[in-house]
Amino acid sequence: MADGPVEATCAGRTDTGVHAFGQVIHFDTGADRTDRGWLLGANSNLPDDVNVCWAKQVDDQFHARFSATSRSYRYLILNRLFRSAMYRHRAWWVHQLLNEQDMQEAAAVLLGEHDFSAFRATGCRAPTPVRNISELRITRDEHWVTIDVTANAFLQHMVRNIAGLLVAIGQGDGGPGLAQEVLISCDRTKGAMAAPAHGLALVGVDYPENFDLPQKPGNEKGDVSHF
Repeated sequence: MADGPVEATCAGRTDTGVHAFGQVIHFDTGADRTDRGWLLGANSNLPDDVNVCWAKQVDDQFHARFSATSRSYRYLILNRLFRSAMYRHRAWWVHQLLNEQDMQEAAAVLLGEHDFSAFRATGCRAPTPVRNISELRITRDEHWVTIDVTANAFLQHMVRNIAGLLVAIGQGDGGPGLAQEVLISCDRTKGAMAAPAHGLALVGVDYPENFDLPQKPGNEKGDVSHF
């Protein structure tokens, strides 16, 4: 397809078991193809569980990781008494009824720029634990509860640790004020267990407008049915 090996750079790495509906990669190549040719050719060579949604030639200033201004994740929770065979690898089944209002109240504390040491993995190698969360929203659609979060960048396991704490609060453990206590502690041991990887998905990466890239193709972020 590219007349030789290529080295792909991703916008962000995901844990084993985490999904990606909006991953962005770039690679350098001397091969000359149309955007349509890259799209069809890449998909014909990829495994069944990976596909390209769009392809576009960019200038040398673009970098899939370092040019990104924010990343958005969605954590999907199936909140009902019985599990789902269809969504067993796409959502965290929590049978105890969650109070999404308490979860949202707790989430508000985490908005903005903070030291998120209490929400990072022990082995996280990020040089600083400071991140800026611009959106953290909890919504319910019948038995589906979703956690949508956008930040300039994320620490290792940060979203899963946040989701785990919010679910614990939604179950009545500690109340909404627990989020503030955990945040200011900067101590991972003060938080709840990490949410399972399979409920998490990278749904979008934002870049400056001058790159003129497609915006979150497929609308997976806004429609639970796509999960």
